[in-house]
Amino acid sequence: MSVQLSFHGAAGCVTGFCARLTTDRATVLIDCGMFQGSKTLKALNYGTFPFDAGGVDAVLLTHAHIDHSGLLPKLMLAGFEGPIYATTVTRELCEVMLADAGSIQESEVEHLNRRNQRRGRAVVQPIYTAEDGRAVVRQFRKASLNEPVTVAPGITATYWEAGHILGSSSIEVAVDTAEGPVRILFSGDLGPGGRDYAPDPEGPTGIDHMVIESTYGDRERVDLTPDARRKLLADELNDACRAGGPLLIPAFAVERSQELLADILTLMEDGQVPEASIFLDSPLAIEATQIFQRRGWNRSSQRNPFAEVHAGQRLKFMRSPGESDSLERLKGWHIIMAASGMCDAGRVRKHLKRLLWRREATVLISGYQAVGTLGRLLVDGQRHVTIQGDDIRVAARIRVVDAYSGHADAAALVRWAKARAPVTGSVFLAHGETEALNGLKKRLQDAGFRPGQLLIPNLDQSFRLTAAATEAGPPVTARIAAPSVGALDWHNARARLLTELEERLESAASDEDRADLLRRLTRTLEKAG
Repeated sequence: MSVQLSFHGAAGCVTGFCARLTTDRATVLIDCGMFQGSKTLKALNYGTFPFDAGGVDAVLLTHAHIDHSGLLPKLMLAGFEGPIYATTVTRELCEVMLADAGSIQESEVEHLNRRNQRRGRAVVQPIYTAEDGRAVVRQFRKASLNEPVTVAPGITATYWEAGHILGSSSIEVAVDTAEGPVRILFSGDLGPGGRDYAPDPEGPTGIDHMVIESTYGDRERVDLTPDARRKLLADELNDACRAGGPLLIPAFAVERSQELLADILTLMEDGQVPEASIFLDSPLAIEATQIFQRRGWNRSSQRNPFAEVHAGQRLKFMRSPGESDSLERLKGWHIIMAASGMCDAGRVRKHLKRLLWRREATVLISGYQAVGTLGRLLVDGQRHVTIQGDDIRVAARIRVVDAYSGHADAAALVRWAKARAPVTGSVFLAHGETEALNGLKKRLQDAGFRPGQLLIPNLDQSFRLTAAATEAGPPVTARIAAPSVGALDWHNARARLLTELEERLESAASDEDRADLLRRLTRTLEKAG
């Protein structure tokens, strides 16, 4: 029985992970994530799947983050009727996350269609609705750590602790063949280890092939104790307070929000930062926080660090749009935490439109920002950005704290990979941008992996696997060209050009100079046809 492995997401970029295992008897997906980043990349979410969704027998889900689970409702709508295997906590989180993702799409599409109608453009439909997000969870089936489960004819899966977020797993897949089983390990997203919020990642040894994430494959972070981490956060909060305005934290609704809230409440309780009202302005983060209160027990530390993260005198939960809108009236020092973490959707964009132009405001970025996202543009120092069609001048303090990443850095990725030895076949590097992929490839080679076994797949590329060998499949026409995956696109270039044009026109010495600039641009466009 032949085994084919195809990469339909997070190949050359960080988001949208989806791998497809095909045998003579079954087809199984590992994750089915939503693409985030440039508009060109996100457009893939609206296109058809590059495979028959109705022919998929099962999905193995590593964890609940939307870039790994976000297209499951679309898969269902396209004809998938099989089981989705996940840990119990992953199911609980997906139950609120997928419905929330559908609700956001409905809201975003409604806003976009109003703009399209004003401009005479065609209206669009959401990828799926909140009800679709709720419906797909009925297909979930429980997978327990370290307990093999038969997921399709001839295919067995074993889930291992990944230490990334609550419920996250690496998945070992064993495929029966005439020559014996072929064992493939999918890392999922790996935690850094040594955290008080999550266990250390684990995994089997002596596997045939491995697919490993590469998000931070080109960089190392300083190891911080919990006290040192909170000290870094305290410094940022104190500086934001001294600036005289509010602190806005675009935070990922699941895990990052809860970790930051736990530390902020501790710092205020200990008197290390000024008292402030904290507004959690994300219905999804609120529901996730309640799951963390129930499920957040860390067997490594023997405690639940999220037990005290609940609404009270300091922390306010903003559930309704009206409660969220009321924050616009606030002045002075306060803290708003809102999703999304990459600033590309949700309520945070409303707050960014209101606060980015104010010098006394602070925006604290606390997680990975994919290329092309609004969060990445802010981190990279863009002084003008476009939010929902409006040009916004960036005058607020943009700060970055890299002490809360749920991802393993380069050194931790190499340690985890070496601990899986021996790996007889290939090591596929996925879930990373070009620099991170190449950086991790070099580090793994320096750590003893053979150069020939380290592969960086392109989007939609396939490989035929045996226990010890890998053969690349025939060339395929990818949905978007490799240079466009995980890169800034023409939408980003257009925004930069329009911003620069406005700045040149405003700074011109006279109306005659402005008219001359526009004439020269017009001639250039005419020559370009």
